Amino acid sequence: MNARRHDFDVIVIGGGMVGAALAALLARDERLAHWRVAVVEPVVPQAPQPGSVDLRVSALSRASERILRHAGAWPAIEADACAYSDMVVWDAAGRVDGRDTLRFSAAESGEPNLGWIAENLRVQWALHESPHVRAVTQLRAGLEEVEFDGDAARVTLSDGRRYSCALVVGADGGQSRTRSLCGIGRAGWTYGQTAVVAHLGTERPHRDTAWQRMLPDGPLAFLPLRDGRVSLVWTTTPADAAELQSLEPAAFSRRVTEASDRVLGDAVLDGGRAGLPLALWHAREYVRPRLALVGDAAHTIHPLAGQGVNLGFLDAATLVEVLSDAVAAGRDPFDLRTLRRYERWRRSENALMLGAMDTINRVFGEKNVAVAGARRLGMALVAAQPLARRLFVQRALGLAGDLPAIVTRPGSSP
Repeated sequence: MNARRHDFDVIVIGGGMVGAALAALLARDERLAHWRVAVVEPVVPQAPQPGSVDLRVSALSRASERILRHAGAWPAIEADACAYSDMVVWDAAGRVDGRDTLRFSAAESGEPNLGWIAENLRVQWALHESPHVRAVTQLRAGLEEVEFDGDAARVTLSDGRRYSCALVVGADGGQSRTRSLCGIGRAGWTYGQTAVVAHLGTERPHRDTAWQRMLPDGPLAFLPLRDGRVSLVWTTTPADAAELQSLEPAAFSRRVTEASDRVLGDAVLDGGRAGLPLALWHAREYVRPRLALVGDAAHTIHPLAGQGVNLGFLDAATLVEVLSDAVAAGRDPFDLRTLRRYERWRRSENALMLGAMDTINRVFGEKNVAVAGARRLGMALVAAQPLARRLFVQRALGLAGDLPAIVTRPGSSP
């Protein structure tokens, strides 16, 4: 196929974290270095303000760290991220020092840390400033229309510009316009839960530990920040979330302190608050001829283990590997058979994680006394088994399952 018939080889719709990472990986891959890549994103990324910490944060796994390093963005992210070495999870019916409390340790697992807490804004900015992303074309407009024929995809932007390409990749989030325009359905549900996010100062230091108390209406998590504060992610009912957001700061702080079982002493609101409705969705198709979906455009997940953006980064790395392997083998990288290899690979891995997080959320939300007792017994059994804890850590680090080469062999590079 003569790709020069098209304006671009690949057009990525969406320049958020996953879309920018995908663009960087495409530009970084030596086999694909001659490809012309464009990113459609109407919003120009903003440089983080010194001393400020964005409300939206992500728990980046080891797999994501390796992908972002490969994308040329990791040094700028690491400078402001907080590595956490321990995680403590306990049931609201128990105590933080109880025998059924789950404690995950980097030292026990032979890892330098369990991951990093990083602001979404800084991750996106670091990717935007990556030398690889700076090498791709930025189209500052929204997506208006996308059409396909036998040998091309054609994208119409909100300002009227039109471009042809060999492959469109939808990386435009849970409300993906790309997916909608292509008529791809999705299966799933809303949870009837909202995550309230805020930053807090605490009486006692977080000790580079992620704390999570499993309440009946959803987990309350304290995620450590580099400046010594914690990021609150409190999942609860929409009505309770609305009330929490309307409380005066002092009353809000008291509610959080009580709900956290005073694990870090008094918690004091330090900044704004926001509420994020939660849902689980899985696209019925990841690919069609000349189309692929990645990240939240393909799947959204409950945030209780912080896996959302990590799955998206794995999607991006896997898609690039599949395309690169096809070029190396002399096959058409844009052929539907090639794209279906990506779909088979990532759909099964994502479905496993979506199902696991949904099950955990439902088990901890069960108020039946017998179920609650069985749940705590199960936690006590896991707490007593170092091997079981290490397996949990490997999965959380993104180092288990069928992984792309830049995760399993981080020094390798086509």
